[in-house]
Amino acid sequence: MTSSAPRPAGSATDDASIGQLASQLSEQVSRLVRDELALAQAETKEKGKKLGVGAGAFGGTAVLALYALGVLIAAAVLGLATAVDAWLAAVIVGVVLLLIAGVLALVGKSNVSKASPPVPTDAIHSVQADVDAVKGAVKR
Repeated sequence: MTSSAPRPAGSATDDASIGQLASQLSEQVSRLVRDELALAQAETKEKGKKLGVGAGAFGGTAVLALYALGVLIAAAVLGLATAVDAWLAAVIVGVVLLLIAGVLALVGKSNVSKASPPVPTDAIHSVQADVDAVKGAVKR
């Protein structure tokens, strides 16, 4: 039986028995699986952090929107009860708070969308590439 490509003299597979090769394969596959699991864990942890930041920004948005609502209600009361200057000041404060809430909402949406879906997609693609490589090597 001849192989399609000559092996270099002195390569590790020249002297290795089938048992040794199987042992090396088992060890390499085990290491590959451990590395892929570590990659998946790191990716999931990173997405979890982004999800936490996004959720915190949404929480901040809710608090600021509640304050803005309180200020706008106070502005309506002041507008009806007193002169225009106090009312105008309260409206300006309320609008500024709503603008800040809008910016926080955009930041939160951006962070949540970066973390979605909360699965380790990079690790999945890497595992698929490894499986394809092993299948290609087995077919040879």
